[in-house]
Amino acid sequence: MRRAGGRRHTLRDIAAALNLSVNTVSRALSGKDGIGEKTRALVRAEAERVGYVPNSMARSLVTGSAMTFGLVITNPSNPFYAQLISSIELRAREHDYSLLLTVTDESAENEARAAESLLRSSVSGAIVVPVQAGADPWQRLGAVGVPTVLLNRDLPDLGYRFVGTDNELGGYRATAHAIACGARSIVVLEEDLPITTIADRIAGYRRAMTEAGLSMPRGSVMRVPTRRHDQAALPWQPQQAYQVARRMLRRARLPDAVVAGNDYFALGLYRALAEHGLKVPDDLMVIGFGDHPFSAFLSPSLTTVRLPAEEVGEIAADLLLEEIAGGRSARPLKQLIAPTLVERDSTARKR
Repeated sequence: MRRAGGRRHTLRDIAAALNLSVNTVSRALSGKDGIGEKTRALVRAEAERVGYVPNSMARSLVTGSAMTFGLVITNPSNPFYAQLISSIELRAREHDYSLLLTVTDESAENEARAAESLLRSSVSGAIVVPVQAGADPWQRLGAVGVPTVLLNRDLPDLGYRFVGTDNELGGYRATAHAIACGARSIVVLEEDLPITTIADRIAGYRRAMTEAGLSMPRGSVMRVPTRRHDQAALPWQPQQAYQVARRMLRRARLPDAVVAGNDYFALGLYRALAEHGLKVPDDLMVIGFGDHPFSAFLSPSLTTVRLPAEEVGEIAADLLLEEIAGGRSARPLKQLIAPTLVERDSTARKR
């Protein structure tokens, strides 16, 4: 039921009708302690009579915040973030929070605006994938008491809670698998952003190669120009990786395997190889990163590293809920969740 003029009934309306405080009404409806059964029954009866529906703005009259999680991500075209958003939103909804999503497009300027927007919106807390161009925007949130959890990329100087994928382990497992399949020369096809997730994957590649006693000549890490640093971030495009792969195919000697930083890059690589009459995995093995929905349907199906997006999102939301509640957590300050190697036909060589 709505009031005259179409406005929905609020906690304040119920409080006025019963001559109670908004705090008392809120506690009665949420089942909190300190409210007598008679008062609780009166409040619930009035709420039912007027058709009251709880919402974050009404709850904020009591909590002092908008009962909202701020979620800041860098690139909405990344399927990993799509899964994260879904996981975090579900966990937030279970606890009566809504989600305010902001995209920075890998821009420090946009990131500063995002932090300012969260402050103006009086969010209960924030989950942030930082651009890693500086910690100032998120330091400001912490300084005014907004609980903040970092996701996927850390800013160690802040000392905030952090959860992400163990990308170093992912890069290591992908490379070690290629080596186990017989590859001795392996190159990496990676994005051109100076961020820890990419650096960690490359570090894992180098660790596996070093342990196997294999060389990494100049040009072993090929960069794909997928971003405009001074404009908006571009979505991942197989076309960019395709162009880089064509240059690689002009080399005098091809590598045995390519570890791609995401499955879209592997898609571009597939096309370049096909145009040159080369077959995967007979002529060159390919390993992706992300296990995107199309990866199992490529021909041959793509061996790739599956990222724990759902688990990372759930942990991030739980960490933020703990921070908002002000309780002490038994969880470590920094958490890295292991990815999983999914073996398919693109590395199906005889070992």
